[in-house]
Amino acid sequence: MKHWKTDIQAVLDRDPATTSKLEVMLCCPGYKAIRRHRRAHFFYKHNMRFIARYIAERTRRKTGVDIHPGATIGEGFFIDHGTGVVIGETTVIGKNCSIFQNATLGGTGKDTGKRHPTLGDNVMVSAGAKVLGPFTVGDNSKIGAGAVVLSEVPPNSTVVGVPGRVVRRGNIKVDYSMDQRLPDPIKEELQRLCSRIGELERKIKGMHE
Repeated sequence: MKHWKTDIQAVLDRDPATTSKLEVMLCCPGYKAIRRHRRAHFFYKHNMRFIARYIAERTRRKTGVDIHPGATIGEGFFIDHGTGVVIGETTVIGKNCSIFQNATLGGTGKDTGKRHPTLGDNVMVSAGAKVLGPFTVGDNSKIGAGAVVLSEVPPNSTVVGVPGRVVRRGNIKVDYSMDQRLPDPIKEELQRLCSRIGELERKIKGMHE
Protein backbone atom coordinates (compact mmCIF):
# COMPACT_ATOMS: atom_id res chain seq x y z
CA MET A 1 0.00 0.00 0.00
CA LYS A 2 2.94 2.37 0.50
CA HIS A 3 3.01 3.35 -3.22
CA TRP A 4 -0.76 3.70 -3.58
CA LYS A 5 -0.90 7.51 -3.41
CA THR A 6 2.17 8.11 -5.57
CA ASP A 7 0.91 5.72 -8.27
CA ILE A 8 -2.41 7.60 -8.46
CA GLN A 9 -0.71 10.99 -8.44
CA ALA A 10 1.61 9.90 -11.25
CA VAL A 11 -1.41 9.33 -13.51
CA LEU A 12 -3.02 12.66 -12.55
CA ASP A 13 0.23 14.55 -13.14
CA ARG A 14 1.09 12.98 -16.50
CA ASP A 15 -2.21 12.11 -18.16
CA PRO A 16 -4.26 15.21 -19.07
CA ALA A 17 -7.19 13.00 -20.07
CA THR A 18 -7.67 11.82 -16.48
CA THR A 19 -9.27 14.26 -14.05
CA SER A 20 -9.99 12.45 -10.77
CA LYS A 21 -8.65 9.77 -8.45
CA LEU A 22 -11.82 7.75 -8.94
CA GLU A 23 -11.29 7.79 -12.70
CA VAL A 24 -7.71 6.62 -12.21
CA MET A 25 -8.76 3.67 -10.06
CA LEU A 26 -11.67 2.56 -12.22
CA CYS A 27 -10.73 3.49 -15.79
CA CYS A 28 -6.94 3.46 -16.26
CA PRO A 29 -5.53 0.07 -17.34
CA GLY A 30 -1.96 1.16 -16.64
CA TYR A 31 -2.79 1.98 -13.04
CA LYS A 32 -4.68 -1.29 -12.62
CA ALA A 33 -1.70 -3.18 -14.01
CA ILE A 34 0.81 -1.62 -11.63
CA ARG A 35 -1.45 -2.11 -8.60
CA ARG A 36 -1.94 -5.78 -9.46
CA HIS A 37 1.78 -6.14 -10.14
CA ARG A 38 2.67 -4.87 -6.69
CA ARG A 39 0.42 -7.56 -5.25
CA ALA A 40 2.00 -10.24 -7.46
CA HIS A 41 5.49 -9.02 -6.58
CA PHE A 42 4.71 -9.48 -2.89
CA PHE A 43 3.87 -13.13 -3.45
CA TYR A 44 6.91 -13.56 -5.71
CA LYS A 45 9.26 -12.22 -3.02
CA HIS A 46 7.71 -14.58 -0.48
CA ASN A 47 8.36 -17.57 -2.75
CA MET A 48 4.70 -18.11 -3.65
CA ARG A 49 5.53 -18.16 -7.34
CA PHE A 50 2.38 -19.86 -8.64
CA ILE A 51 0.07 -17.27 -7.06
CA ALA A 52 2.33 -14.48 -8.35
CA ARG A 53 2.26 -15.83 -11.91
CA TYR A 54 -1.49 -16.39 -11.75
CA ILE A 55 -2.08 -12.76 -10.78
CA ALA A 56 0.30 -11.58 -13.53
CA GLU A 57 -1.46 -13.68 -16.16
CA ARG A 58 -4.87 -12.38 -15.09
CA THR A 59 -3.48 -8.85 -15.25
CA ARG A 60 -2.24 -9.38 -18.80
CA ARG A 61 -5.62 -10.64 -19.91
CA LYS A 62 -7.51 -7.80 -18.25
CA THR A 63 -5.23 -4.86 -19.13
CA GLY A 64 -2.98 -5.91 -22.03
CA VAL A 65 0.07 -5.17 -19.84
CA ASP A 66 2.51 -8.05 -19.30
CA ILE A 67 4.68 -7.48 -16.20
CA HIS A 68 6.57 -10.43 -14.76
CA PRO A 69 5.97 -10.57 -11.00
CA GLY A 70 9.73 -10.61 -10.41
CA ALA A 71 10.21 -7.09 -11.80
CA THR A 72 11.08 -4.44 -9.21
CA ILE A 73 9.24 -1.15 -9.80
CA GLY A 74 9.68 2.06 -7.81
CA GLU A 75 7.03 4.56 -6.76
CA GLY A 76 5.35 6.99 -9.12
CA PHE A 77 5.40 4.59 -12.08
CA PHE A 78 3.09 5.55 -14.96
CA ILE A 79 1.97 3.33 -17.84
CA ASP A 80 0.17 5.35 -20.51
CA HIS A 81 -2.45 3.45 -22.57
CA GLY A 82 -0.83 0.17 -21.53
CA THR A 83 -1.63 -2.14 -24.43
CA GLY A 84 1.36 -4.24 -25.45
CA VAL A 85 3.72 -3.18 -22.65
CA VAL A 86 6.10 -6.00 -21.66
CA ILE A 87 8.39 -5.88 -18.62
CA GLY A 88 10.73 -8.81 -17.93
CA GLU A 89 11.49 -10.68 -14.72
CA THR A 90 14.80 -9.06 -13.70
CA THR A 91 13.86 -5.53 -14.74
CA VAL A 92 14.50 -2.84 -12.13
CA ILE A 93 12.70 0.49 -12.49
CA GLY A 94 13.47 3.58 -10.41
CA LYS A 95 11.17 6.32 -9.17
CA ASN A 96 8.84 8.44 -11.33
CA CYS A 97 9.38 6.53 -14.58
CA SER A 98 6.92 6.47 -17.48
CA ILE A 99 6.34 3.95 -20.25
CA PHE A 100 4.05 4.08 -23.28
CA GLN A 101 2.13 1.46 -25.23
CA ASN A 102 3.91 -1.40 -27.04
CA ALA A 103 7.20 -0.71 -25.27
CA THR A 104 9.35 -3.62 -24.09
CA LEU A 105 11.86 -3.89 -21.28
CA GLY A 106 13.20 -7.30 -22.20
CA GLY A 107 16.18 -9.56 -22.71
CA THR A 108 18.27 -10.57 -25.71
CA GLY A 109 18.09 -14.30 -25.00
CA LYS A 110 21.86 -14.49 -24.56
CA ASP A 111 22.17 -13.56 -20.89
CA THR A 112 21.62 -15.50 -17.67
CA GLY A 113 20.86 -14.19 -14.21
CA LYS A 114 20.21 -10.48 -14.64
CA ARG A 115 18.73 -10.48 -18.15
CA HIS A 116 16.68 -7.29 -18.31
CA PRO A 117 17.40 -3.55 -18.11
CA THR A 118 17.63 -1.27 -15.10
CA LEU A 119 15.99 2.15 -15.44
CA GLY A 120 17.14 5.00 -13.22
CA ASP A 121 14.82 7.65 -11.84
CA ASN A 122 12.66 9.87 -14.09
CA VAL A 123 13.19 7.78 -17.24
CA MET A 124 10.65 7.88 -20.09
CA VAL A 125 10.32 5.01 -22.58
CA SER A 126 8.23 6.11 -25.56
CA ALA A 127 5.72 4.13 -27.63
CA GLY A 128 7.08 1.05 -29.37
CA ALA A 129 10.59 1.35 -27.93
CA LYS A 130 12.57 -1.81 -27.13
CA VAL A 131 15.17 -1.76 -24.34
CA LEU A 132 16.86 -5.17 -24.39
CA GLY A 133 19.60 -6.48 -22.12
CA PRO A 134 21.04 -6.23 -18.59
CA PHE A 135 22.35 -2.66 -18.74
CA THR A 136 21.38 0.64 -17.12
CA VAL A 137 19.45 3.56 -18.58
CA GLY A 138 20.64 6.54 -16.55
CA ASP A 139 18.51 8.96 -14.57
CA ASN A 140 16.43 11.56 -16.45
CA SER A 141 16.89 9.91 -19.85
CA LYS A 142 14.34 9.60 -22.66
CA ILE A 143 14.03 6.70 -25.12
CA GLY A 144 12.41 7.79 -28.39
CA ALA A 145 9.43 6.10 -30.03
CA GLY A 146 10.41 2.94 -31.90
CA ALA A 147 14.02 3.00 -30.71
CA VAL A 148 15.86 -0.27 -30.12
CA VAL A 149 18.34 0.18 -27.27
CA LEU A 150 20.96 -2.54 -26.75
CA SER A 151 23.63 -0.83 -24.64
CA GLU A 152 24.20 1.47 -21.67
CA VAL A 153 22.58 4.91 -21.72
CA PRO A 154 24.28 7.69 -19.71
CA PRO A 155 22.20 9.88 -17.40
CA ASN A 156 20.41 12.91 -18.89
CA SER A 157 20.45 11.45 -22.41
CA THR A 158 18.03 11.25 -25.33
CA VAL A 159 18.17 8.08 -27.44
CA VAL A 160 16.56 7.56 -30.86
CA GLY A 161 16.82 5.21 -33.82
CA VAL A 162 17.54 1.57 -34.65
CA PRO A 163 19.91 0.70 -33.18
CA GLY A 164 19.44 3.35 -30.51
CA ARG A 165 22.05 6.10 -30.34
CA VAL A 166 22.47 9.02 -27.98
CA VAL A 167 21.63 12.27 -29.78
CA ARG A 168 21.57 14.57 -26.78
CA ARG A 169 23.29 14.43 -23.42
CA GLY A 170 23.40 16.69 -20.39
CA ASN A 171 21.79 20.02 -19.56
CA ILE A 172 18.31 18.53 -19.73
CA LYS A 173 15.78 19.88 -17.30
CA VAL A 174 13.95 17.10 -15.49
CA ASP A 175 10.20 17.35 -16.03
CA TYR A 176 7.14 15.18 -16.44
CA SER A 177 5.73 16.88 -19.54
CA MET A 178 5.61 13.54 -21.43
CA ASP A 179 6.85 15.39 -24.53
CA GLN A 180 7.89 12.73 -27.06
CA ARG A 181 9.03 15.19 -29.75
CA LEU A 182 12.65 14.14 -29.58
CA PRO A 183 15.52 15.18 -31.87
CA ASP A 184 15.79 13.67 -35.36
CA PRO A 185 19.57 13.41 -36.04
CA ILE A 186 19.13 12.51 -39.74
CA LYS A 187 16.91 15.54 -40.37
CA GLU A 188 19.33 17.77 -38.48
CA GLU A 189 22.30 16.48 -40.50
CA LEU A 190 20.45 16.97 -43.82
CA GLN A 191 19.58 20.52 -42.80
CA ARG A 192 23.23 21.17 -41.96
CA LEU A 193 24.38 19.77 -45.31
CA CYS A 194 21.78 21.80 -47.23
CA SER A 195 22.92 24.94 -45.44
CA ARG A 196 26.56 24.17 -46.26
CA ILE A 197 25.74 23.48 -49.93
CA GLY A 198 23.86 26.77 -50.16
CA GLU A 199 26.84 28.59 -48.68
CA LEU A 200 29.26 26.98 -51.16
CA GLU A 201 26.97 27.78 -54.10
CA ARG A 202 26.90 31.43 -53.09
CA LYS A 203 30.72 31.51 -52.90
CA ILE A 204 31.06 29.89 -56.35
CA LYS A 205 28.55 32.31 -57.82
CA GLY A 206 30.51 35.21 -56.32
CA MET A 207 33.74 33.96 -57.92
CA HIS A 208 32.16 34.06 -61.40
CA GLU A 209 30.69 37.54 -61.12
